[in-house]
Amino acid sequence: MSRTIYLLRHGQTQFNAEQRLQGRCNSDLTALGVQQAKAMANTLCEVLDTPKNWAIYSSPLGRAQQTAAIICKHLQLSVEHIQLDERLMEVGLGEWEQLRAPDLQLKYPQISQAVLDWYLQAPKAERFADAKQRLNHWLQDPRLPQQVIVIGHGLSGAILRGLYAGLEYHDIWQQEIPQNAFFKLHNGQIARLTC
Repeated sequence: MSRTIYLLRHGQTQFNAEQRLQGRCNSDLTALGVQQAKAMANTLCEVLDTPKNWAIYSSPLGRAQQTAAIICKHLQLSVEHIQLDERLMEVGLGEWEQLRAPDLQLKYPQISQAVLDWYLQAPKAERFADAKQRLNHWLQDPRLPQQVIVIGHGLSGAILRGLYAGLEYHDIWQQEIPQNAFFKLHNGQIARLTC
């Protein structure tokens, strides 16, 4: 059996609502974020025959864990089912973490011309090559079960999908990073599931 991965992004956080960059820092889910997590859980309930047969991996960052706990509750699984994996953490955004994106774009007008990869220009940000290496290490890990649900983040999730699909750097950053949908990775194909 080839591996199937459902790749989810955490629900909206307070920093998302304030247009602040999060990276490795954290803020709690908003009421909308909780609703989004529940909607993803409901969609998973529709597509999974036997939820207990699926491993659940989560980034150790609080917003991902909070989303994972909501997913588990709706799948009638204990939070003990969640396996935290540091390789799934969000890309570190260095000195720009907690700053508002619109303020950064005013201060550095040249970045507003770029697509999503402008975040990686932050002083002391994690290098793309390093993020790619750790995410690829997770993706290629032979110890991963055949059925996996992953709760992660926007940028790291885009990189993970890009690695899975063999996308070039520019194309990785053309992908959307929704909080009202998630992705099924199976047999080399990526399908979007709207919640």
